[in-house]
Amino acid sequence: MEISSQVVLVTGASRGLGRDTVKAFAREGAKVVINYYSSREKAEKLKEQIGENAVDLQADVRDVNQVKDLFRKAHEYFGRPITTIVNNALVNFRFDPAAKKDASQIGWEDYQTQLEGSVKGSLNTIQAGNPNMKEMEFGRIINIGTNLFQNPVVPYHDYTTSKAALLGMTRNMAQELGQYGITVNMVSGGLLKATDASSATSQEVFQLIEASTPLRKVTQPSEVADAICFFASPWSRAVTGQNLVVDGGLVKN
Repeated sequence: MEISSQVVLVTGASRGLGRDTVKAFAREGAKVVINYYSSREKAEKLKEQIGENAVDLQADVRDVNQVKDLFRKAHEYFGRPITTIVNNALVNFRFDPAAKKDASQIGWEDYQTQLEGSVKGSLNTIQAGNPNMKEMEFGRIINIGTNLFQNPVVPYHDYTTSKAALLGMTRNMAQELGQYGITVNMVSGGLLKATDASSATSQEVFQLIEASTPLRKVTQPSEVADAICFFASPWSRAVTGQNLVVDGGLVKN
């Protein structure tokens, strides 16, 4: 299915990588569902920029009933079901190397917060979308990971562990859902310059990344968004269960 025929849900879509992902899919002609949790004004502004090919819908991805309601509302708005899910939502986290908890301070509740945002949130959207995807014999699920669990430039223990778990989910879902024409992949950027979540990252950290990266630059959100579109396009129709690292070559997968 061409991207222009797809209905794409982007979770956590009102800012940062989510916003750039919405813009990339809209550029390719897709219908886009802008999901947000608390950033209503930003979501509404983004919807206004795109026009009738977008709808902004509030939902906490950790709440299965809210997610089901989101899928129902999107179906009603566009007259057809969601075909493509981008699990991008980030719950209560900032990339702040000065304020992060170290190994002696991190608690299970910190891990649980990130696991619920990444893994539980993705499970809820995948399960909500599966019935229609199976009926259509088509579905594209793209989970957003990070290169930090392969190269922890800064050891964000809770965040990187949750994304490593999400990769495990990605590969298991790919194995089971492939028979229905549904692909499940992951796109992993690094610390992006710059998003709301990475705004607290020091210039020293960004300079370290630049010096260590073959392209000698920090990856932009729009560059990761284009890779996400690849996994929704016909060009990736034979690709599933993969983790594509988009970081200028810093991590070689």
